[in-house]
Amino acid sequence: MRWLALAAGLFAGAGMAQAEERHKGYEMPPYTVEAVDGAREIRRYGPHLLAEVRVEGTRSAAISRGFSMLAGYIFGGNATGEKIAMTVPVTQAPNGAHWIVRFMVPSGFTPSSLPAPRDIRIRFVEAPGGRQVVERFSGLPDTADMERRAGALRVWAQARGLVVGDGPQYHFYDAPMTLPWNRRNEVSWHLR
Repeated sequence: MRWLALAAGLFAGAGMAQAEERHKGYEMPPYTVEAVDGAREIRRYGPHLLAEVRVEGTRSAAISRGFSMLAGYIFGGNATGEKIAMTVPVTQAPNGAHWIVRFMVPSGFTPSSLPAPRDIRIRFVEAPGGRQVVERFSGLPDTADMERRAGALRVWAQARGLVVGDGPQYHFYDAPMTLPWNRRNEVSWHLR
């Protein structure tokens, strides 16, 4: 019942819409948009395979180290030396005193068809899919800005009767040399 009220009056552009499949030529996880409210969306993600590492340190140091480990793997630092296409976004999520840094494995690969990583810290995880509430923004956000956005998004979702689950997750779509106003960043929470 809450979802009907939500869809009926609180969102502009409500309804299922297929989202973009690529960002600047890079493959993205498959999702559809269920509802839109300005820079915020409710999305339904399909299942996909992730490569991830667990990293200690500050948010900014952890994403840098985690990305380096994962990039090493896809740029040939694996058992066969195979190069694997980059995907977006690079995602970061808090995990106790650590951070999980991950990105999607390109479609077409399965856990058994991927070359084994040389770095034993890299693991592959199947994301089952599900719903998320997401806020999209540009710029060069620092940790405090990301945390503020995550908190505000959680409050916003709960005020609309959505049950927030795991999160937050921070998503970065563009290379470091991208001008701040051309960057795509997101913060998200899983919904139950």
